Amino acid sequence: MTTDMTKGPIIPQLTEFTIPLVLGNLFQLTYNAADSVIVGKFVGDDALAAVGSAGPIMNMVILFISGMCMGAGILMSTQYGAKKYEQLQRQISTTMLGGLAFSAAIAVLLIVFSYPLLRLLQVPEDIIHSAVMYLRIVFVGLIFTFIYNFFSNTLRALGDSKVPLYFLIISAFLNVVLDLFFVVVVKWGVPGSALATMLSEALCCLFCLIYIKKKIPLLCLGKKWRVFDGSILLRTFNYGITSALQQMCIQLGKICVQTVVNVQGVAFIAAFTAINRVDDFAMTPQQNIAHASTTFMAQNKGAGNIRRMKKGFLSSIILQVIYTTVIAIVVFVFSRQIMQLFVSDGSEEVITLGMSYLQLIAFMYFMPSATNIIQGFFRGLGDLKVTLISTILNMSARFLSAWIMIHILGGGFGCLAWANFVGWIAMLAFQVPMILLRWRKEQPEDLSVR
Repeated sequence: MTTDMTKGPIIPQLTEFTIPLVLGNLFQLTYNAADSVIVGKFVGDDALAAVGSAGPIMNMVILFISGMCMGAGILMSTQYGAKKYEQLQRQISTTMLGGLAFSAAIAVLLIVFSYPLLRLLQVPEDIIHSAVMYLRIVFVGLIFTFIYNFFSNTLRALGDSKVPLYFLIISAFLNVVLDLFFVVVVKWGVPGSALATMLSEALCCLFCLIYIKKKIPLLCLGKKWRVFDGSILLRTFNYGITSALQQMCIQLGKICVQTVVNVQGVAFIAAFTAINRVDDFAMTPQQNIAHASTTFMAQNKGAGNIRRMKKGFLSSIILQVIYTTVIAIVVFVFSRQIMQLFVSDGSEEVITLGMSYLQLIAFMYFMPSATNIIQGFFRGLGDLKVTLISTILNMSARFLSAWIMIHILGGGFGCLAWANFVGWIAMLAFQVPMILLRWRKEQPEDLSVR
């Protein structure tokens, strides 16, 4: 069901849109979390480290595709808000055809170059073979990743965040079942975990396609699926590449930090894998609130309703503060229990390392909540350069500070949390002046929140 977000009460609208988005992304994260938990529990620390070492490359590619789809989604939201349905359909078909071709080509390249890429990350020899196998199997299913991200962003651009959630719930459940079957029953280890992820994503795409054909007339294009407009693709690329580069910069920064971690030993790598999963779960809802804000503002931009866009931004801040307060308390209080989810009972070193990070980062989660909501504001306005520059500053500062604190000063695992802190400071130092300038430029008459 599509939703026109250019009218009606704002906070209930944002909340209704955000909750399925949050749940959907949390279920998406269960793909990687299930891999880490099941592999760590039933295969061992080396297998967990292998999956963790493969993760940055896999995530960078997936986030690039997601970023391109997100950029296209901003254009779709604006077109839908302006009621330009013919242009919207041409946008949809062109994005789909271009994305399929790109995904197929990049999958072949990544399958071929998986081993050299992991070499560049200084992945230890005793786990690199497993990491290569994991990556190659996942990349075989890369086209499914694109199809799902494309349709999810399209539906969200039309105001529907619930349907992608339903498919992800089913797919996430299947992923856990298949993980247990391939890893525990068949004992295929790391390759079995990758195969479970690929099959689950394929099924998720199938469910999404069936639903759209039956329930969303606007997306049943028929012969119009063959429409390919080069000018639309160029505009989509210009929008999408900035968003994609932002997503890639985030993952590239993580890869750089991973190189710092990889030379510290298997326990360090295993703990880093686990805390990355925790951070994903903790911060994804913050990103989703910002994404809901982006859709809201893009639709209202298309409708020319600047005042309502501003109200939506203030409403999003309220939602961010409520959520972040809750998650900070949970991560701090239950840090040991959280780490125990990822490792066997005998891995006390990994648990201790992870706790030293989580008990610090819990107090810092308010900073990414601020950076994310500002990012959502600028994405909704179509000003993606601000989001890209701030992300580059964030990840550069994070990597440099991690390298200095751990390699030069000989600090411990908790320095990774302080490196995040430095990165967010750099990001906010750029973002805050930019949003204050943009806010004054728009000069809204009424900023009260409903």
